[in-house]
Amino acid sequence: MIAETSRVGKRGTIVIPAAIRRRLKIEEGAVVMVEEREDGILIRPAVVMPIEMYTAERRAEFLLSNAIDAEDYARACEEVRRMGLDPDAIPHYTTAGD
Repeated sequence: MIAETSRVGKRGTIVIPAAIRRRLKIEEGAVVMVEEREDGILIRPAVVMPIEMYTAERRAEFLLSNAIDAEDYARACEEVRRMGLDPDAIPHYTTAGD
């Protein structure tokens, strides 16, 4: 393991030495986790996953498409109606009603 010193700058900035950045593939703009530990601070690369924001129509599609039987499909239809949508107008697939 490589250990190097670095100074804390204005606004708390810390420069991660180049050799460590290269080895850990931390590039400019990368997101890191900063975790307080009993004996100090742990800084490590973070994984950032984009969040998909679902529309009401997309949530309705999930409800309708994932029904497991006719009773569940009927409940999904009611939930979609409570959302202010028409289940027949939502493109989805199902075998629950067959």
